[in-house]
Amino acid sequence: MPLADHLRELRNRLAKAMLAIVIASVAAVAYSQELMEFLTSPVPECVGDGPQKGGVCARVVYTDLLSPFTTTVKVVLMAGIIVSCPVWLYQMWAFVAPGLHKNEKKYSYYFAAAAAPLFAGGAYFAYLVMPVSMKVLLSITPAPAENLLSVDKILDFTVRMVLIFGFSFELPLLLIMLNLTGMVTGRRMLGWWRGAVMGIFVFGAIATPSTDPLGMVALSGPIILLYFCAVGFSMLNDRRRRRNDPDAELDDDEASDLDLTPAALGEVEPVSATARALPEQATGEADGGRTNRVNGYDDIT
Repeated sequence: MPLADHLRELRNRLAKAMLAIVIASVAAVAYSQELMEFLTSPVPECVGDGPQKGGVCARVVYTDLLSPFTTTVKVVLMAGIIVSCPVWLYQMWAFVAPGLHKNEKKYSYYFAAAAAPLFAGGAYFAYLVMPVSMKVLLSITPAPAENLLSVDKILDFTVRMVLIFGFSFELPLLLIMLNLTGMVTGRRMLGWWRGAVMGIFVFGAIATPSTDPLGMVALSGPIILLYFCAVGFSMLNDRRRRRNDPDAELDDDEASDLDLTPAALGEVEPVSATARALPEQATGEADGGRTNRVNGYDDIT
């Protein structure tokens, strides 16, 4: 299609995706209270009306006049994006799919089917880790102080944890994609395991918003396990590739072994002794016919 038609189709796809998000967000307004309770449930709230000096608990509060409204808008918008994700993901796919080959579409289906449960698993694991991580952080509070947590801060903390854990769990999928395209072999990934483990721990220490050792270990442990699962899958895939094509992993300047057995060569037709090496030759006249000429030139020429 011309560029204008592409832009027009992109506009229509984006409009449909935004409409789905708006409809889902409006529907989520009816459940805003339940959503707020769900997002603040990892916080160990203090019991009673009196001040809680020290202890592993906190009070959830709003810090300004507009906080209840803005926080509710954020929550329902986030819920609308999550609920309507099948619609806007399909719109993205419908815009990109016509430019893909058949095998690229097949791999896209496989990776999309694997990416969704991996992200959901990371998000669920983050929700399990958050209460323990919050208790560890609140336990550092000195005795004379009381913990007052803003709802906005809790929401930002929850979203960051879910996104970081969810996208981190996509690492094995990226490694498998590189292996299937032939860019990285399983043996090479296995040789990187020391640097990979160290890099994952460093990433866990930097990426987790809680900055506590428990959050770092909780994020790094599953990613390391998924890394070795990806290595195992890649090594099995390399073995299958070598069995189907022994020359698949050769470098561009490396020659493959030639199979000269009769079974590989097949039936070879012998060269006839009477076959002429050159096409019909004209006999020269100047030297009495002793010089063979082809197209008016001597053989040696």
